Amino acid sequence: QVRLVESGGGWVQAGGSLRLSCEASRSMLGFKAMSWYRQAPGKQRELVASIPAGGRTTYADSVKGRFTMTRDNAKNTVYLQMNSLKPEDTAVYLCTLQASVAYWGQGTQVTVSS
Repeated sequence: QVRLVESGGGWVQAGGSLRLSCEASRSMLGFKAMSWYRQAPGKQRELVASIPAGGRTTYADSVKGRFTMTRDNAKNTVYLQMNSLKPEDTAVYLCTLQASVAYWGQGTQVTVSS
């Protein structure tokens, strides 16, 4: 069992930045991938960024060039640096760790005002 805790969400004006963190309760080494998703009201959950084990980070087209996902294995933490935020980035952001099953955090709200 793995517990994931997200933090760093909040309110920001358009053009601003936020950095989200997701800390795992155990080592992330050996897992298949870690990812960030987001879900806005009335919309489907959307994959934002993903780091596969031993692979390159991938991003949704809507965030390429603005968001950067990194991981710190020593801290069991992944980050999502979000720059040039837009109102359409407003959503609950969730991190997930893919092993034989998928583990999800509780999410953190990001609100971007115009």
